[in-house]
Amino acid sequence: MKWIFLSLFTFSLCSVNHAQADRWQQHAKYKMDIDFDVKTNQFTGKQTIKYTNNSPDDLNRIFYHLFFNAFQPGSMMDEKSLNVSDPDKRVGDRISKLQPEEYGWQKVNSLTLNGKACNYIIEGTILEVDLPMAIKAGETVELVMDFEAQVPIQIRRSGRDSKEGIRYSMTQWYPRLCEYDYQGWHAHPYVGREFHGIWGDFDVKITIHKDYILGGSGVLQNANDIGYGYSSKEKGKFKLKKKRTWHFLAENVIDFAWAADPDYTHLVRKAEGVTFHYLYQKNQNTEENWEKLHSAVEKALPYINEHFGAYPFPVYSVIQGGDGGMEYPMCTLITGERSFSSLVGVTVHELMHSWYQMILGTNEALYPWMDEGFTSYASARVMNHLKKEGIIEGEPQKEPMYNSIRNFGGFALSGMEEPLSTHADHYTTNTAYGAGSYTKGSVFLSQIEYIIGKEAFDKGMLSYYDTWKFKHPNPNDFIRIMEKESGLELDWFKEYFINTTHFMDYGVDTLASAEVGTVATLHRYGRHPMPIDALVTLKDGREVMYHIPLTVMRGEKADEGMFDEYHIAKDWPWTRPVYELPLPYNVDEIEFIILDPTGRMADVSLDNNIYPKISPEDNENQGK
Repeated sequence: MKWIFLSLFTFSLCSVNHAQADRWQQHAKYKMDIDFDVKTNQFTGKQTIKYTNNSPDDLNRIFYHLFFNAFQPGSMMDEKSLNVSDPDKRVGDRISKLQPEEYGWQKVNSLTLNGKACNYIIEGTILEVDLPMAIKAGETVELVMDFEAQVPIQIRRSGRDSKEGIRYSMTQWYPRLCEYDYQGWHAHPYVGREFHGIWGDFDVKITIHKDYILGGSGVLQNANDIGYGYSSKEKGKFKLKKKRTWHFLAENVIDFAWAADPDYTHLVRKAEGVTFHYLYQKNQNTEENWEKLHSAVEKALPYINEHFGAYPFPVYSVIQGGDGGMEYPMCTLITGERSFSSLVGVTVHELMHSWYQMILGTNEALYPWMDEGFTSYASARVMNHLKKEGIIEGEPQKEPMYNSIRNFGGFALSGMEEPLSTHADHYTTNTAYGAGSYTKGSVFLSQIEYIIGKEAFDKGMLSYYDTWKFKHPNPNDFIRIMEKESGLELDWFKEYFINTTHFMDYGVDTLASAEVGTVATLHRYGRHPMPIDALVTLKDGREVMYHIPLTVMRGEKADEGMFDEYHIAKDWPWTRPVYELPLPYNVDEIEFIILDPTGRMADVSLDNNIYPKISPEDNENQGK
């Protein structure tokens, strides 16, 4: 097959600006030369890192991740999977049954700092290094390592010989420096969850059997040298030996990933000035859907750039591999034998991780919901947009987060929920981690949107991206952006929603005549306070919205222009469970009163949101 290949180029991103004085960023400049043996599934590597200590601290120790060591019987990942009540089905007890030739391992043969030998020990997936001299604040040093590794059977993210027949998914594959930031070292053992990384540049050469096609992070530098993109007849002039070397550059990223297979089909397309590479094994389960996948990307990327910020890298690769879908800088590895809607869904989700992990770089271990949840929220909006455009099947919704909000409400009452402040590795169950990080994390954004309004929220999302890209933001950084955009205090919401499992439940108790008009009595049944949108539908057809702010907001949401009239009611103190809303209408003029008519608030029970009550089926349609 003749490979289509567009000329690629390197690029430089602006140097990192600091949002505030104490938010310095460490920097690592990697150079790696890898020699890969496809017969033994092992490789050797020489790694040189120019490490800049931008912190105010002198460092006497450093740490590396050795992720492949997780894939051995008795590892922490193995023990966690064996002892959790709901293990990931992809892992289960598989690690405990691996044979030596199926293990993953990484061995360090030597390590020097500025030419002087370092003392080190390996503790599972972490390399602990005592330095021969301190790395001074502001100093740039050179770390040189010789290492070797064996690629494990594909179990979780990384590995060889996946269920779909992909030979190598090379993720979390090299000794990677742990992050040191304003919160200290983050030398977390790898148990199969989330990551945190240093901004850096990668210059990677991978020498592998000549029949293998590679794709991954960064921009390929030597397509002409290796005959990549030429027909079989044309390749003869390159006189390839048994191996060839692939040279990639990736700048201002937190990781480097790649995949390799001798049977990849390679498509190259353009969208919004970005080169997209699609690598997959062509068969009856993939050919049609992968051929038309880019039609969805072409419609998605302009919407993403407009609403969430412009994609800053020159390339992005969608690669068949891994065990589901997993994000990396400038690429994703996904399973490929899917329906078209599923293929688009996983591609959109992993592409959106480019914003909330690869560009913003949140510490996923501490705040997985700020990556997975924000990505899920954005993905829901993008997929809803693609439905409107007719790219994928399905009826678009007025509120694309409606189903997630309702699903979270059910989980909040299950007794299994754990606070979002829980470290990713330390959730009691995988279910609680998933429901928290993905669903509740996405609902977090929908609640902010409900509190401050769509216009202020959309501006805030762009401001968040522009202010904190390449700077590792934390929850307070996000909240402060939304406070500045809306003019409201939001710390109360952050504390309730992240640090507790209190739930929202509001209802309309009574509607009674008063000396003038009517009084509606509202009740807060849950412990989580929220501002309330109360819609009064009159029998003459008018819809009048009464917005009830919380006192602690120190302001109110602006009119979103959804209803005939919009009024600001008196504040509701969070200490008061009952609230009386005066209405200038007689009881017999009122058809209904409904709380949260847009369906955006994460109220766990809709049965008491309407007065007088209507059927559950009609109530469930709010927000759709």
